[in-house]
Order: sequence, then structure tokens, then C-alpha cells
Amino acid sequence: MHVTQTVKKIIKISRFRFWIYAAGPYVIGYTLGASGFNDFLRPEYYVYLVYFFLPANIIIYGINDYFDVETDLLNPKKDEKEVRVLGEERRRLGRLLAAMISMSLGLMVLQDNIARLLFAGFLFLAIFYSAPPLRFKNKPFLDFASNYLYIMPGIFGHYIASGRLPDIPILVAGFLHIAAMHIFSAIPDIEYDRRAGIMTTPVFMGRGPAMVLVFAFWSGLSYFALTLTEFHPLSFLVLIYPMIPISVSILKRDINRVYWLLPYINGGLGGLLWLGLVNYKIIPFFPKI
Repeated sequence: MHVTQTVKKIIKISRFRFWIYAAGPYVIGYTLGASGFNDFLRPEYYVYLVYFFLPANIIIYGINDYFDVETDLLNPKKDEKEVRVLGEERRRLGRLLAAMISMSLGLMVLQDNIARLLFAGFLFLAIFYSAPPLRFKNKPFLDFASNYLYIMPGIFGHYIASGRLPDIPILVAGFLHIAAMHIFSAIPDIEYDRRAGIMTTPVFMGRGPAMVLVFAFWSGLSYFALTLTEFHPLSFLVLIYPMIPISVSILKRDINRVYWLLPYINGGLGGLLWLGLVNYKIIPFFPKI
């Protein structure tokens, strides 16, 4: 395969639209744990920044593609937005995954015991969300709970910056967000998953109850975001999230179109949160409201 084609295939496998889902929490967690600008001059910050942008996403989505061949044959998302791996491409993907996992294990040699435990937690969830024998994605409620893998980079980043874990309310808020994200993203795939024999939470509960659960989780996230920031005016933007299931269930917006807007919503609000943290903790370039 030509080098350019190989690079394009790797980027597509890593689902570049979703790179921010692993790298974003890492940057937010690191910034939340940082004590000053000098923390951003540390080489390890940039090592793991690169890692959570590309290698981590190759692992998360590559393993998903490797073990979801039957489901992907039915899913139209694989025709345009994502990639379907079959035959020799699947074997090449297996070799790429082995290289990424080996590199990850190599990074763990340089970490202290707590960082190693957090990093291993990320790898464990990223691998066994899709891989047998655990295959959490095929177990209702464990599927969205195991998606805490997207919060693990944030916890890891916070730890390597500060030497301690984030406060419990932040960990709970993170869980509520990724749980809602996972359930909402699985709702459009109900029919394809059911036909492939995959029992996700939306398949188990049905579309309506699953959407109610999404609303409940994102409402909980909104509560934490508002109270933890002491009702800062910008924190009210978090109310966009509970409006998402309302827009689909009540206003009848196309869930597939809304789904592909989520990276922009998450990226925009996550970027605003990061700027707020930088302003509050690192470089106070705006007066505090």
C-alpha cells in the first residue's frame, strides 16, 4: 500500500473527528492539576498529548473495527464517515494494534506506580470494550460504564501534573457525561446491533427509555457544572447537553445529523472550559467574573 494511502487509512481508522474525546480530557485534566505555566514546559506533557491524540485513538477504534466485522457489514456509517476492515486490511490492522499496544506498555516503564495503574486502567477499558472475552460493549449498562475510558486520560493528566487525583464531584460529572454520550451514540445503531446480536443498553431498553436516561445523565452533568463553578455565567452553556435528547425526541431532529454535531459541541465547550482554566489558574488575561 502506498505510504500516503496508508497514512490516510490510519487516520480514518483512528476516527480523527473523535480525537478530541481522548486528548481533550487529558488536556483539561492536566490543566486542572497544573500549578503554573512551568508545568506546560515538562516534556511528559507533550509526550502524552501526542499519545492521546493518535495512538490512543488507534487502539480504541482500531480494536472496535477489528472485532466488529459482522456489525460493520450492516452499518452504513462505515461507507462514508468511518472504515470497514476486511481480509488483508484486518490483518494489517492487527499488526498496527500490536505495535500501538507495545508502545503503550513501553511508556508504562517510565511511570510511577499510580500513574502506571491509571494508564493501565485506560488500556484495559480501551481494549476490552470491544475485545473478547469481556467485550463490555455487548453487556447492557456495562457498555456505557466502561466508556469511562475517555475520562481516564483526564485523571492520568491531572495526576502527572499534580501528583493527586481529581476531586470526586469532577469524577462523577465525567461519568455522567461519557455515559450520556455513549448511550446517545448507540441509539442510531439499535437495528444494526440487534441484527448482529449485540446487546447494548439502547437495544436492551429501547429507544425511548434510553433517550430518557441520556437526558437524566446530561441533566446531572449540568447540575455539577453549574454548582462546581458557582453558577458562573458561561457554565450555563452546559444546558446545551440536556437539550440534545429533547431536540431529537420532542422537536424530532434527525438523530444521525445531531450525532455528527457532537464533536463540534464537545470541542467548543471543552475548548471554552480549557481557556477558562488557563485564565483562572495559569495566565489570568481576563478579569474573573
